[in-house]
Amino acid sequence: MKTNLYFALACLLLLTPAPAGFAEDVIKLPEKGHFHLFLLVGQSNMAGRGKVSLQDTIAHPRVLTLTKDNQWKHAVDPIHFDKKVAGVGLGRTFGILMAEATPNSTIGLIPCAAGGSPIATWTPGGYHDQTKSHPYDDAIKRTRIASTSGTLKAILWHQGESDSTAQRSPVYEERLHELIARFRTEFEQPEIPFIVGQLGQFPERPWSPARKLVDLAHRSLPEKIANTQFVASDGLVHKGDETHFDAAGYRELGRRYAETYQALTQERDENTIR
Repeated sequence: MKTNLYFALACLLLLTPAPAGFAEDVIKLPEKGHFHLFLLVGQSNMAGRGKVSLQDTIAHPRVLTLTKDNQWKHAVDPIHFDKKVAGVGLGRTFGILMAEATPNSTIGLIPCAAGGSPIATWTPGGYHDQTKSHPYDDAIKRTRIASTSGTLKAILWHQGESDSTAQRSPVYEERLHELIARFRTEFEQPEIPFIVGQLGQFPERPWSPARKLVDLAHRSLPEKIANTQFVASDGLVHKGDETHFDAAGYRELGRRYAETYQALTQERDENTIR
């Protein structure tokens, strides 16, 4: 009797569909022109440290992510893999909103953030000990792999906490401008949009003069370099560590990045037509 019961339960498990986002992906990529790629770079607040809940594990059929092994799969959080604590980030929400805004396209996210990485490691040959990685070189390599199947549309950057020191902050703006130019040269896209997000504004952790200097470099970017934009972090809260946004904050930040990208590209297209 027990044997029959176990057999019935086993059959039931085999016939029950897996939850969305956990089934083995069978990916059919669209034509290259309809596969829009977005590079996600920076440190831990780009990678995401939010607590994963059910809504973050539901796959969107037209939002993919490039895995650590350089394979495409449906994007469910965490999409980054820089550290074991990776969780909800801004990328997945950004991807979903972009997919909804462009119904004839598939969105491909290229997660390359490295938690704790100062901007000095985002240079050719730069090494980041915390993640045992070469952030810049890895991002270039993975983007080129992804670009064999799709078209790179923008670079999303969230970084600066590790440079908010008296020693590093005075040269941050120069290094950020150099990074943007280097990315654009590497990808042979001199006008590719580059969007930077503001560091967390948490009352429990007042900004130092160094952090204010990094913020100024972010905030003033659109005035100094074409096809760049700044995303504010107003009203977002941390997850309890005074450093990382909570899951709701990351989702909201993803929405803001998406709206900013759409506004930037619409303005650029209108100026081109004129």
